[in-house]
Amino acid sequence: MGLTSTSSEEVLRRRIHSDLFSSEVSADNSAMDSLASVPSDKKCPTVISVLSSLLKRTVSRNERLPPPPLTQSSLQKFSAFVGVRVPAITIEQYLERIFQYANCSTSCFVVAYAYIDRLVQLQPGFRITSLNVHRILITSVLVSAKFLDDSYYSNAYYARIGGITTQEMNKLEKIFLSLLDYRLQVTVSVFESYCSHLEREVSSGGGYQIEKALQAICSYDGEAKQSHVYNTIVA
Repeated sequence: MGLTSTSSEEVLRRRIHSDLFSSEVSADNSAMDSLASVPSDKKCPTVISVLSSLLKRTVSRNERLPPPPLTQSSLQKFSAFVGVRVPAITIEQYLERIFQYANCSTSCFVVAYAYIDRLVQLQPGFRITSLNVHRILITSVLVSAKFLDDSYYSNAYYARIGGITTQEMNKLEKIFLSLLDYRLQVTVSVFESYCSHLEREVSSGGGYQIEKALQAICSYDGEAKQSHVYNTIVA
């Protein structure tokens, strides 16, 4: 697959890298290589807008709460997802970026949402905030793509999408899987319940229109996908 580079794209990648990650991370040239070209007019499905709306509300609510008591072990695990400042790129822009470049199935975003919800349930002290939501998103989509899709890009490519190094992407994936206790299975009924939740969000606010794309993924044939074995790190 050919690679292209533009000055505006380079500026955006460097801004994401600077915003999301700590000062101990150097600007890895290999991680900042240009991405595979995609059509600039590739239309984002409604699920992207709906998911970003849900996450924005979750972040807003969590940041009004006092910090939860955490053990030192939990702090160390959770801190891998925390940036030093709030990124300039919005949640919706970041999701759109992932959609534009990752070329994963739309179902991956529903399953990524299921994984994030599962993570919060399994780790009560973990809260999604403006400092960690971007890292959680890129990691959850990476994991869902590996679990669902027959073909997917490498960790190195996802790192470039997210503006981080391959080493960080690998680390985040390992921690994310550990926090989930490797519980990646999403049954058809569970998948449909998350679709229904997203559809209710469309109907109740945000001015979104229910598109065929969102309805189609709700009739997703998960039985075929359930036989997938999760693919370990491919940098």
